[in-house]
Amino acid sequence: MISFRNFALRRGERLLLSNVDLALHSGWRVGVVGRNGAGKSSLFAAIQRQLEADAGDVELSGKARIASVAQETPSLPDAAIDFVLGGDVEVAAAIRAEAAAMEAEDWDAVASAHHRLDELNGYDAQARAGRLLHGLGFAAETHQRAVSEFSGGWRVRLNLARALMMPSDLLLLDEPTNHLDLDAVLWLEQWLLRYQGTLLLISHDREFLDGVCTHTLHLHEGKARLYVGDYTAFERQRAEQLRQQQIAFEKEQVEREHLQKFIDRFKAKASKAKQAQSRMKRLAKLAGTEAVRAERELRINFAEPLKLPHSLIRLNHVDAGYANQPLPLPAEGGGWEGVGITRSNNPTPALPFREGEGVAGIRILENVGFGLEAGDRIGLLGPNGAGKSTLVKTLVGELPLLAGERSAHPDLQLGYFAQHTVESLIPGASPVDHLKEIAPDGATQDFRDFLGRWNFPGNRAFESVDTFSGGERARLALALIAWRKPNVLLLDEPTNHLDLDMREALAEALSDFDGAIVLVSHDRHLIGLVCDSFWRVADGHVQAFDGDLDAYAAWLRSRGAESRAASSAAKPMAAKQATPQAPVTKSSGAEKSSMRVDARAVERAEARVADLERQLTAIDTQAADPSLYAQGTERAAELGRQQASLRDELASAEHDLLELYAAQA
Repeated sequence: MISFRNFALRRGERLLLSNVDLALHSGWRVGVVGRNGAGKSSLFAAIQRQLEADAGDVELSGKARIASVAQETPSLPDAAIDFVLGGDVEVAAAIRAEAAAMEAEDWDAVASAHHRLDELNGYDAQARAGRLLHGLGFAAETHQRAVSEFSGGWRVRLNLARALMMPSDLLLLDEPTNHLDLDAVLWLEQWLLRYQGTLLLISHDREFLDGVCTHTLHLHEGKARLYVGDYTAFERQRAEQLRQQQIAFEKEQVEREHLQKFIDRFKAKASKAKQAQSRMKRLAKLAGTEAVRAERELRINFAEPLKLPHSLIRLNHVDAGYANQPLPLPAEGGGWEGVGITRSNNPTPALPFREGEGVAGIRILENVGFGLEAGDRIGLLGPNGAGKSTLVKTLVGELPLLAGERSAHPDLQLGYFAQHTVESLIPGASPVDHLKEIAPDGATQDFRDFLGRWNFPGNRAFESVDTFSGGERARLALALIAWRKPNVLLLDEPTNHLDLDMREALAEALSDFDGAIVLVSHDRHLIGLVCDSFWRVADGHVQAFDGDLDAYAAWLRSRGAESRAASSAAKPMAAKQATPQAPVTKSSGAEKSSMRVDARAVERAEARVADLERQLTAIDTQAADPSLYAQGTERAAELGRQQASLRDELASAEHDLLELYAAQA
């Protein structure tokens, strides 16, 4: 599929890769790993012919179709689903051609467009685009929202969905799990396992690499080496390789010393001159095995809190959400407020909604009872939009309560990392400048010593953050939190842009932290190392989850399976009109009745979509028959009107069905 022949690549004066000779075969799923700056993204650019090789070449078999995620998304007025659908260029063009022909009542062009859509299997394209959006966390009601209305993180998801929509033989994904939550990562993992082409994946999420990859390509010190297996297999093989290399080096050094001693002792003696010459030749022919160079181990730490009371924060009978204000767009937010005791008896009723709808006065979580004590390490799990970030913001005190009580110990010191924290760094300021904002009376040398421990040594402490990579900015944001010596860490997706080494260092630092931790992350490796208990946020409630991450993944699958099984079992009865159940006075009975009504609603919606698809397929078949147009335009015009009407009905029915799926997710 891809062949590198004596390949070399430079960026400016720096040699990234040299003497790369390897082949990647069709159907392989290859994880591309290496430290930041090793040349991973540049390698992708070379494969796409965006960079010229400095030596050698990259060869792709045949006319391979390459799909990749765009780095930027323009502020477009297009609906999200249309933007994603545009990833399949040919299908999108055929749909536009069909629409234009229908508007012009050019029935020959309509027939041609139908033939083209049939060839491309394009009749289900909109449904496929909707499934991609749903899997990546977009609620059904956002599918028609303009691209320009989404924040940066959600536009990244749109770009990813568009790349997955594109028919391809080679898929290049550079950090696709950034800006995704755990549920979307699990969904993407399953999608990639079904992908039929060749996959090259850059990721710092080792669990994701283990779940997807069949091979690992390691870029290190200008070299590229291919290993068979996932990331864990690569680590094991590389450790053994380095061990053998060190053994060979030490053995060679012993032989060198022995030969050199003989040469030094006998080279001046005529009787031993011949033997000395022979040993000199042997010495020259030794392989010159390099010693294993110890790589600098990155270590960070969160200092021991100044005070560590036992009971830190508690929420009692809290309803959480957004009161009398528009909901923020996804991935946006503000700073955190001071802590203390907050009470509210706001009678705002619980409303059915999903987090991020942008509706004022919305309750997301109800009757929350949640407490943090010293030493707690809690991972928050839950479906997309269920309210994990809302819970964290409520714990911080950023969101006012709709009902209930929030109590905090007077000695509480919060360290809050939100998804917007990295963007809130001061443009043009250095790491030292940021510390001076926090501690105006602090000594510069103290700042430098502290920043050195966070891998900002020497002059790096005085460089502008504008020149920092995403990983360096995230590391600085965490360092600013550590400087305050918090006794509670509330971390909402702290690993975006962090490389594998920094993630390992963060996991170790959090494991050593004496205070309490609440962690939301899509990095299963980090959660597994740090958290010893889990709480599930779903269906408007926060409950302790008795299980590990594998059990949570199974729970997610079972939710979808139960919904599909219920729908499938009831399809023969879907045509019959359901009779509403009489209201039940007991709350438990009312809940069960509501669940039954929801299941019937899904069944009816699925039956309606299936019926409309059958009708539309029948009309499409008739419209694609060339003999139809030889009989005059009246029948063709009638079919065209029926098609347009059915397509509108189908789009509405699919929208309703996706909303029901989202409500059950």
